[in-house]
Amino acid sequence: MDDSFDGFVVQRGHALLRFARLLCGDAYLAEDLVQEVLARVHRRWNRIGRMRAPEAYLRTAIVREYLSLRRRKVSTERVMAQVPETLASSDTEREVVLREHLWHLLSGLPRKQRAVLVLRFYCDLSDDEIARVLGRTRSTVRSQASRALARLRTELSHQKAVVPACGPAENRPWETECDGEAP
Repeated sequence: MDDSFDGFVVQRGHALLRFARLLCGDAYLAEDLVQEVLARVHRRWNRIGRMRAPEAYLRTAIVREYLSLRRRKVSTERVMAQVPETLASSDTEREVVLREHLWHLLSGLPRKQRAVLVLRFYCDLSDDEIARVLGRTRSTVRSQASRALARLRTELSHQKAVVPACGPAENRPWETECDGEAP
């Protein structure tokens, strides 16, 4: 991997954007989050770039920026040209509809709960690692995850949505190359 800041951004910027998109649910806000964090770390890149896991450090910074009270409140309402169909005819269409439905449910969670779920299930971090990233205790992380999952289960049961069982990794497009390391 290129040790320069520009080289790192070219090689890993897309992964940081995907991560930020999962956190905030909005592509434009994700770009803003990543840009803000990259602008702040640029002047210290000589030190950060030599770290064992600079990408994990940046993901932590993105999470903290996302959870920061300084961030503007973004509407969760989405404008659509047409109302999406709820029934799909093929398996692929059904998976897309279900993925969108789950995406909508995830975006309805409070920020901290959503961050815990993204760090646990997208980046596969342990409770201790998540606690370190969020600056919280392990028990807080576990309770946030429990509350978030309970809320998702409740919403799914109210809407009687059927979620397909997770199969092989190629059937789980939300999984990417988070390395599971925390700074």
